Parts: sequence; C-alpha cells; structure tokens
Amino acid sequence: MNKDDIFIVVPAYNEEKMITKTLKNLKKYGYKNIVVVDDGSKDKTYELAKQEDVIVCRHIINRGLGGALGTGIKTALLYNPKVIVTFDADGQHHPEDIEKVVKPIFEGYDFVIGSRMLDKNELKNMPLVKRIGNFGLNFITYFMGGYFVSDSQSGLRTFSYEAAKKIIDDLKSDRYEVSSEFIILAKKHNLKIKEVPIKTIYTDYSMSRGTNVITGFKILFKLIAQRIF
Repeated sequence: MNKDDIFIVVPAYNEEKMITKTLKNLKKYGYKNIVVVDDGSKDKTYELAKQEDVIVCRHIINRGLGGALGTGIKTALLYNPKVIVTFDADGQHHPEDIEKVVKPIFEGYDFVIGSRMLDKNELKNMPLVKRIGNFGLNFITYFMGGYFVSDSQSGLRTFSYEAAKKIIDDLKSDRYEVSSEFIILAKKHNLKIKEVPIKTIYTDYSMSRGTNVITGFKILFKLIAQRIF
C-alpha cells in the first residue's frame, strides 16, 4: 500500500485543542497528503493547521460537517488520489485504523466504513446513549434509501476516486446528515460497500462533539426534505 496514493480529509470546527495532535499523529504514521477544512472556526484552528505543512481550506462562515467534507473531498479529487479518507479532527480515531479501511478499496470495494459496532469489546466501551442513537440513525439511513450498516455515523470512511466523484456530484447535505447521505448515495450508485471494525478513543472532549438526540431529529428532517425537494 503506497500512502502517497491516499488523501485524508479532516473537517475541523473550533478544534484548536486537538488539531495539532491529530495532524502530527497522521504524519507520524506516514500520511503526508492531508486536507484540513477549517469550517469557519472562531479559534486558532486555521493558524495551527497551517503550521503543520498540510493543505488547508477555509470557510469564511460555518457551513457544517457536510459543507466541510464536500470542500475537502473536492479539493482532494484535484490531486487524482486512488483513495480518499475522511478522518475526524477531535482525536477519536486511531491513525493505525486507516490501513484497515483503505485495504478493501484496493480489493475492489468502492466505499468502506470504519465501524465502532463490529468489535464486541469496542462496543462495550461505547456509551449506551451513543449506541441507542446510532442504531436509530442506522435505521433512518436504511429507511431513507441507503444500505443498512452497523455504524452509519462513523467519521472514518474511505472512497475510491471514482466513488468519490459520483457521490460528490450529488451531495446536498451541509451538516451532520451528510454521514447518512453518503450511504444513501452509495446505494443509489450501486457502489460496492464494506464495513470493517475500528477502535475509538472516548474522552470527555470527543464525547462533547458529534451527534446527540436533537441532532438525530435534525438529520431525519433534513433527509426527508432532500427526498421531497
């Protein structure tokens, strides 16, 4: 596996506490092609990312996770990578898991999701409220026309170059509903999809980020609106 063929997209909003550590960890594992999208942060996320010798895009205003991932994936596609990886900025992912989600792409899969739910020991570490919320969003994703997967909201995913091009052309989501829309669009385009088990680093900081019950309802309403309009 040639890591030069891999581009990693890191969406970041007010991540000054973790962005430097996250980027240094990625580079420590040999990943040089990193695209950070500062999504209108009000702290020093942009300045700190610029210091790490990575590609940094900046939104003047906060557009949301979907907007940041859209910008990051479009930017990565300009470099014609074989694989595009999305990777959260808050330190919850292990860089060593990137190889797990990249390998199936070279085996013929189009879209791979790193699942926190496939490893029983890892599942025990996930807070109960997260498990319940995740199952609900998995069902919503399937109901709205996607594949049924065990971890629809995972931030660690990979796309082949061709799959990323197909999905980005149709992507409508600006915010957290993007995670479900990726899977819905994968089904629409008949992409070959696979899940692999990954680990998660749960900290008070990472637990304060991401989705909650209110966000879950917002995701449902946004996905319904996309279907109607």
